Amino acid sequence: MTLFKGAGVALVTPFSEGQVDYQRLSGLLDWQVSSGIDSIISCGTTGEASTLNDDEHINTVKFTVETVKKKVPVIAGAGSNDTAHAIYMAQALEDVGADGLLVVTPYYNKCTQKGLIKHYEKIADSVNVPIILYSVASRTGVNISPFSVKELSQHPNISGIKEASGNMSQVVEIARSVSDDFALYSGNDDMIVPLLSVGGIGAISTVANIIPKETSQMIHKYLQGHTAAAKKMQLAMKPLIDAMFIEVNPIPVKAALSMMEKIKPEYRMPLCEAENISLYEIMNELRAFGLIR
Repeated sequence: MTLFKGAGVALVTPFSEGQVDYQRLSGLLDWQVSSGIDSIISCGTTGEASTLNDDEHINTVKFTVETVKKKVPVIAGAGSNDTAHAIYMAQALEDVGADGLLVVTPYYNKCTQKGLIKHYEKIADSVNVPIILYSVASRTGVNISPFSVKELSQHPNISGIKEASGNMSQVVEIARSVSDDFALYSGNDDMIVPLLSVGGIGAISTVANIIPKETSQMIHKYLQGHTAAAKKMQLAMKPLIDAMFIEVNPIPVKAALSMMEKIKPEYRMPLCEAENISLYEIMNELRAFGLIR
């Protein structure tokens, strides 16, 4: 049931003149795979899924699956605050070939933990591919408690969690509560090595959009026992990671990819271009990391 170990990139969705830019998406996918990324996460938060319509969302995942050609697993973002719609999207994304699903907590209506468990169980019952829970209360207003993770981890179709609470105490409690075969992924780029230290097996990463090779290498070094080298890499990445979150994700990382000449600096409103002071900081950190001149 484990979908991947190592670095999964929460890939941006490039746009051109208001449409999904499939030409540049193909280039990003080829570059990510050739750089050693371990998984592609299509149409998640960083992929601006919240402003893709259903057809765009499904077609982007389908294109990603067809381009990657099973070289690495493709995991599709499939969350909603409407359980029926989440099931519809989960089934549609499974049908176009997604290897797994990343399912964020319901947002805005803010269900109880009991409702959350029922929500995830209904979705998991409706598909045959593994599901990764996605807990990011700063976005959704809903946290998946360690108790709920423990309950949901017993479902045969729920294989892991992307933990992006930023709360290491909660991460430790989750790690303590679940079995060894339940995959724990970091959703915070500045906490990858700390999460690995309590039994994590990888990350679903924003910064991997611009440093896929280094992000994967850092995780695999840790998993292979080279903990000091992994720690050194994590600390060296910290200023770059901070720059990627200087404004709300994915504004900075799309700006960075534009500076690297990989995509156009285009967003779906209400997201918009970064402030000039932020662009200056992003450019400085890309230069310091050797990603641009």
